[in-house]
Amino acid sequence: MTSGYKDGAPEEDYAHSPFIRKQGNIYKPNNKEMDNDSINEKTLQDVHTKEIDLVNRDPKHLNADVVKVDFEDVIAEPAGTYSFDGVWKASFTTFTVTKYWCYRLLTALVGIPLALVWGIFFAILSFIIHWAVVPCVKSYLIEIHCVSRVYSICVHTFCDPLFEAMGKCFSSVRVTTTKVV
Repeated sequence: MTSGYKDGAPEEDYAHSPFIRKQGNIYKPNNKEMDNDSINEKTLQDVHTKEIDLVNRDPKHLNADVVKVDFEDVIAEPAGTYSFDGVWKASFTTFTVTKYWCYRLLTALVGIPLALVWGIFFAILSFIIHWAVVPCVKSYLIEIHCVSRVYSICVHTFCDPLFEAMGKCFSSVRVTTTKVV
């Protein structure tokens, strides 16, 4: 910020002094220095559309333990009971292509609506946690603090003298052990 003077008048003459910055008064938009700044502005990156990796689609390994089904995991022929090689190859191709295209078709039809549903679900969940759960827990902790103070006073008033008296009574008791061989 620069000086508090505008048009030669001191700042005290104004009820609310105008905001002055290095580029000039914000109430004078035709300032040439401000136009130079708008040319040099950095483009803002949209945080909602970050770049995604189209090759590694599970970078955090969320589905490492989940179903990864290949032909060999579902269909296997033990030694001595082999089908024709052509049938085996055709079965492999049929299974693989069917699984591939069914998955793609289902994701095309249901993926975007489910993404919408899950986006809404997690938005609601975040909203509930931030605006309901955390304030309720904080409120509970404040309220229970009063109860804990009363409980602490009761314990110190009634239990401490009792246990101190019992400790003094049993402090003169001596226990000795001997080992007989």
